[in-house]
Amino acid sequence: MEWQQLLGFYQVAKLGSFTKAAAATFRTQSALSQQVKALEDELGTRLLERLGKRRPKLTVAGEKLLACAQGLLAQWEALTDELRQLQGRPQGPLSLAAPFTTLYHLLPETLLTYLKAYPQVELTLLDRDQAGVFALVKAGDIDFGLALNSLVPRDLAALAWQPVDTVLLAPVGHRLTRVRRVTWRQIADYPLIMPPRGHESGHRRLLEKQFRKLGLAFRIILESSNVELSARYVETGLGLAFATLARGLPPERSRRIAFIPLGHYFKPDHLALVMRRDKEITPYKQAFINLLFGDTMLPG
Repeated sequence: MEWQQLLGFYQVAKLGSFTKAAAATFRTQSALSQQVKALEDELGTRLLERLGKRRPKLTVAGEKLLACAQGLLAQWEALTDELRQLQGRPQGPLSLAAPFTTLYHLLPETLLTYLKAYPQVELTLLDRDQAGVFALVKAGDIDFGLALNSLVPRDLAALAWQPVDTVLLAPVGHRLTRVRRVTWRQIADYPLIMPPRGHESGHRRLLEKQFRKLGLAFRIILESSNVELSARYVETGLGLAFATLARGLPPERSRRIAFIPLGHYFKPDHLALVMRRDKEITPYKQAFINLLFGDTMLPG
């Protein structure tokens, strides 16, 4: 078995396409097909069911080989990183996915500090909603994700990072900013800016449940899953919105928005660093984790 054969098979299985896998491995589609066929001949079994123009389907043997290939490739990446560390030049890919607000507010300074210490690391950032983050982590397409701890699937590993609170966004000077403990009845008096029905945050689901329980009518004036867009319209006085914010995050001075606590209705949560349970953590990736969690011991 040749390394290039195994790598070619892995890319076909991962990308679901001989065309995409050929581009990813810098070879022609016919050459890649021949390599996979040679691998099947050597192992004496079919690894892929080729279904015309449809996505190739893994056989049972193919699934077993894919699991083996994933482990071998992870070990190879770890080994090459250790060898680079010995040569004093840590380098390699580091990929991270998180929702827009997390990338925008919480990560810029940390990432700049990290890249100054590890200039040869190839950083890739992906703006994704939390469901997208989990899907990428599960597929092994990224190293780490950032998402709410309460939403992390049980088959993924999570390290609690930043505490977060759910708040009500209102314009500065709004009447509810002077209320000590805001109630659902008071909230229902104003137009609301809410995520689309079924959104992962659960704010709308909880709100509708409480309003039905209390027999309250309410009006949604804007549906948006983008917190920044919601905040912009809160500033204009269009309506009130809900948001989950990192605790202690200073408000932007350019924004005329008040944060009204809702801890009496929503349980506290954390943003968490999410990864696969079988993730191989190379030294330069561990350094990123250390920095994220407040350990600034980076190489000079």
